[in-house]
Amino acid sequence: MGAGTSPADPAPAGRAAADEPREPGERDRRDGSTGPGPVADAKDAKDAKGADDAPDTGKDGAAADGRPRRSRRFPRFTRDTARPEGGGRAASGDAPAPARQWPLLTVLCAAGLGLLVVVLDPFDQAFRVGTILIGGALIAGAVLRWVVPSVGMLAVRSRFTDLVTYGLMGTLIVLLALVAQPAPWLDVPILEDAVRFTIR
Repeated sequence: MGAGTSPADPAPAGRAAADEPREPGERDRRDGSTGPGPVADAKDAKDAKGADDAPDTGKDGAAADGRPRRSRRFPRFTRDTARPEGGGRAASGDAPAPARQWPLLTVLCAAGLGLLVVVLDPFDQAFRVGTILIGGALIAGAVLRWVVPSVGMLAVRSRFTDLVTYGLMGTLIVLLALVAQPAPWLDVPILEDAVRFTIR
């Protein structure tokens, strides 16, 4: 025992502060640190490292080396996209691949047959008949998109968008085939007046 000390005397201030149990959120008053302990020290070190590693950006948000700054909120690449409504298999998974995509194959085969008729021109008015087949294939695609619950790859966007796109394009192609000259199969007086006015 040293001079002037007894077993009943309290421990020195520094030792008592070191030996006292502290709450997790209590600050260490000895060294002046502001964190609650090792967890806060690791977090502060990580934040400081992230701040040091972050690229210097200018007013336009570009990095100092000329590369655009990457956003932390959105990924660089799209990793997944939502399947359109009704874009599932048209047949069960056990069926072969052509059977699972029969709506798309039906539309493609009908449009291909129309193109073949137009190119080969095997009979009179083949151009008109082939073009009507192409437009009819698109209209059939619109009907399938509306009636069949799952049409596979025929579903490109929402059901409403696909209906409008397929139906409008198919109808316009069929109308153009019907009013094509010479000897149109459909007479539209308004269209004839518009053509005459344009020619004059």
